[in-house]
Amino acid sequence: MPVIRLDSSYKPKADLLKGRTILITGAGDGIGKQLALSAAAHGANLVLLGRTQAKLEAVYDQIESTTPSKPIICPIDLETLDDEQAKEIAEAIQAEFGVLDGLVHNAAILGQRTPIQSYSTAAWQSVMQINVNAGFILSKALIPLMSESADARMLFTSSGVGRTGIAYWGAYSVSKFAIEGLAQLLADELTETTNIRVNAVNPGGTRTSMRATAFPAENPAGVKSAEDLMSGYLYLLGPDSRAISGQSIDI
Repeated sequence: MPVIRLDSSYKPKADLLKGRTILITGAGDGIGKQLALSAAAHGANLVLLGRTQAKLEAVYDQIESTTPSKPIICPIDLETLDDEQAKEIAEAIQAEFGVLDGLVHNAAILGQRTPIQSYSTAAWQSVMQINVNAGFILSKALIPLMSESADARMLFTSSGVGRTGIAYWGAYSVSKFAIEGLAQLLADELTETTNIRVNAVNPGGTRTSMRATAFPAENPAGVKSAEDLMSGYLYLLGPDSRAISGQSIDI
């Protein structure tokens, strides 16, 4: 599938996401944190999902103190997420907001950087659970709630190594190939029958703690920040991207 490249010229309106409720996984740090702050600043109510409650509370406090948006937090470990927990998340969102207009599958772990013959089976399964299976479980539970939205978006955070396999990237690379496939499949199932638009997004090299772990010798000053990605993410979550679904997108 051809890759769509978004430039940085898009200027989101101040109220672009007003009235929308958006769930972001991995909302306590990195791209997820910056997206939560940016979406709130543009009017969205946020469901902040992540493993570390203290980080989620810090983002919650920042949103509360700087915007009129209404966040809630969901401290969940995606490594142990199951159908029952996902159902409880859906019920909590329905009780609080009535509908879900956006779901950003952002959380991921890097796993080992090693040849396949040396890769730990336990580490492989952990990466696949967090990066792929949790997205499947959450999507399955939340699609009914998103189907009630007049204009919903589901975004999967992908990677360049999810399009071209590169040595030693192991389960992380394979998980991102799976994410690309899941996004395409869901788009094909949902685009014609619901108001949900589904896309995979590759942010490229970004100044995050994961990037620092993967490339410890790299000068972080030479890598774009998470804030640099926000116009693209906001475009894909807002009404202007309604015609785009089932695509693999670079920001």
